[in-house]
Amino acid sequence: MIYFVGAGSGAPDLITLRGQKLLQQADVIIYAGSLVNPQLLEERKPECSVYNSAEMTLEEVIEVMKSAEQKAKMTVRLHTGDPCLYGAVREQMDLLEQAGIPYESCPGVSSFCGAASSLNLEYTLPDVSQSVIITRMAGRTPVPEREEIASLAKHHATMVIFLSAGMVEKLTERLLAGGYQKHTPAAIVYKATWEEEETYVCTLETLAETAKDHGITKTALILVGDVVTHSSYRRSDLYNPEFETEFRRRKAE
Repeated sequence: MIYFVGAGSGAPDLITLRGQKLLQQADVIIYAGSLVNPQLLEERKPECSVYNSAEMTLEEVIEVMKSAEQKAKMTVRLHTGDPCLYGAVREQMDLLEQAGIPYESCPGVSSFCGAASSLNLEYTLPDVSQSVIITRMAGRTPVPEREEIASLAKHHATMVIFLSAGMVEKLTERLLAGGYQKHTPAAIVYKATWEEEETYVCTLETLAETAKDHGITKTALILVGDVVTHSSYRRSDLYNPEFETEFRRRKAE
């Protein structure tokens, strides 16, 4: 069996209990070495074989999986965050299906959740934003034309932008072209929940300068929207005494 496991956002104790158990049982671990906290490998058995996928191609990863399966060994494919976001897992799963090799997924804590916790943010504030757009800039890998940053920015929803810290000037340009104002709150979260985490709150106007001043060019999320400063929002109805729910009657004044 192959298990695709989310390693979490960085801190080793943010892996799920299920993911930790699978790591402890694995005969083979293939991990994203450039992104996954190596402390997680301390959970492995002494005889477990470890491969760093940062140095491998897709075909090489699949060959290791096939070899392990032929020897009745259990493999953990350890991805950063949650594998469903920018994990390049579908292509692996398709090849495993073609080879008749069973697999399962174990979710993890995505870095966009880790970034929110680092800044104590709620992405969905009443009357401010009720939607979160998770996206990235087009770089060496393109994005569909309909998902270009300026097009998505027109919604003025909360935006969490992956894989774009090295293109902050261009990113700012496209966000402004989409209708955000220069004073729109923004934040940079470098290595969310890692020991070396850094967080900076700024505006779109100062975003590129902030990244440059702190030497941030990779491994960071860019957050954009008024929720970053949470300065003006409406109280939610969920716990409002005047709001009646299935579990609670409306409270008299």
